[in-house]
Amino acid sequence: MELPVGMLLLLHCTIVVAAPGQFWHITDLHLDPDYNVTSDPLKVCPSAGNRPVTGAGKWGNYLCDSPWILINSSVHAMKEILHDPDFILWTGDDTPHVPNENLGEEKVLHIVEKITNLLKEVFPGTKVYPAIGNHDFHPKSQLPPQNNSIYRRIAQFWQPWLSNDSIPTFQNCAFYSEPLNKEFSGRIIVLNTNLYYDSNNQTGSMEDPGGQFEWLEEELKYASNVGEKVYIVGHVPPGMFEMKRNKGWFRPHFNKRYVDIIKKYHQVIAAQFFGHHHTDTFRMFYSDSGSPVSTLFIAPGITPWKTTLPGVSNGANNPGIRVFDYDRETLQIKDMVTYYLNLTYSNIESPRWEKEYRLTETFHVLDGSVNSMQAVLNKISTNNCYLQKYYEYNSVNHDLTICDHNCRIDHVCAIREVDYSKYDECLSTESSSSMSQQVSLLIIITLVVLFI
Repeated sequence: MELPVGMLLLLHCTIVVAAPGQFWHITDLHLDPDYNVTSDPLKVCPSAGNRPVTGAGKWGNYLCDSPWILINSSVHAMKEILHDPDFILWTGDDTPHVPNENLGEEKVLHIVEKITNLLKEVFPGTKVYPAIGNHDFHPKSQLPPQNNSIYRRIAQFWQPWLSNDSIPTFQNCAFYSEPLNKEFSGRIIVLNTNLYYDSNNQTGSMEDPGGQFEWLEEELKYASNVGEKVYIVGHVPPGMFEMKRNKGWFRPHFNKRYVDIIKKYHQVIAAQFFGHHHTDTFRMFYSDSGSPVSTLFIAPGITPWKTTLPGVSNGANNPGIRVFDYDRETLQIKDMVTYYLNLTYSNIESPRWEKEYRLTETFHVLDGSVNSMQAVLNKISTNNCYLQKYYEYNSVNHDLTICDHNCRIDHVCAIREVDYSKYDECLSTESSSSMSQQVSLLIIITLVVLFI
C-alpha cells in the first residue's frame, strides 16, 4: 500500500530532524612564528626555552610549539575530513610558550587574528564558538575581570561569530552565551575560566570574578525553565592534571563553586568541553549519592610542545583534532573520533592526518553519554589493556611506555574526582588498594616457591 504524499513528507522531515550532527573541537594551537628548521639546536624555536632542539623537522618538533605550516595543515585536514560541520569549538591558547617580554600585546593580538582569519577562510559560513585561553592575553594568564583593550580587540576579530548581545558581554569579561544554529536545539555557554586559574594574580582574592558564577547560574536556571540543553565550553578545566599528582588549575574556592554548580544544574548540561592540558582525557562529576551526572571532555592540543612543568616525565604529544557526533535535539554525545598527525613520521616522510581512535569502537560503549563514559572509566580502572589504550591516547600516541600502578592511580583519580578533597581520598584509597594487591601477590609467589 502506498503512503499518502503528506505522510511521506512528514516521515522525511522527521528523519531529517532526527539525523545526528557533527562538530569539531580544536584547542591549544600555540603558534611559534619564529620556528626555524636549522641545525643549530639553540636557534630552532624560542618556545623550547633553554632546551637544545635536535632533529628539527619541517612540521615541528616535540620540544617546540607549532610552526605555521602545522597549524595550517591541521585546519585544512579538518576541512578534508568533515567539510561541513554544524559548528566548531575552539578553546584557545594560540601564542607560544615564551617569556612575556618576548611577546607584548600587539604580537598576542596578531597571532589570535591570524588563526581567526585562517578558520574564516577555510570554513566560511561555519559558526565558531571560541573561548579565550590563558596564553591569549598579555601578560599571559593575568586576565582581568573587567573590560580591557585585549577583550575589545578580540571581540572585533570574532564579531562575525558573536551575536550582538554577546559582543558587549565578551568585551566586559570574555564570557558569553549563544544559541546553537537556529535549525538545531540547545545553547553554548562559553566561559572565561582563566579567571579561576591559580596563576592569575588578578582574581585570587575574589569570590566571583566578573560575576561569572552568578551569570552562569542564571543561564543554567533559564535553560532549566525553558527545557533547553547546553554545552559548557572553556579553556582551563577544573580538577587535577592527570600527569602530575596534586596539580590543580583552579584555586580551591573556585573549584568547589564550579563543581557545586555542575551538580546543581546537571540535568540541563549535556556535556562540557575544555583544553589546556594538551592531552586527551575526560572528567566525571557525581551527585551527592554517587551517581554520574556530567562528563567533561578535554581535547588534545595541536601543539606538540613538551611541558616544562616539574615532575612530568614525558609531557609531549602528537598534534590532535577531534570530531564529535551528537544528537541535534538532546545534544547527547553519540560518538567521538580523534585524528592525529604522527610528527616523527611526518618529518621523515610526509604529513598524514589519520584516525587515531573512535570512542565507541575502542572502549566498546554505546555512545558518549555520562553512563557510557562512566563505563569507560570503570574499564580503565580495572582492566590493564583498556588502561594502556587510554594512556597511549592520552599523549596522542606519543608516549607508548607502560602505565604502571602509580600512573594508573594518577589518571584514575584525576578522571574520577574533580573535587579536590575527594581526589585526596581517591589517592589514599587507590594507593592502599594497590599496596594490598602487591602484598597479596608477594604472598602467592612466596607460597608457590615454597610449594615447589
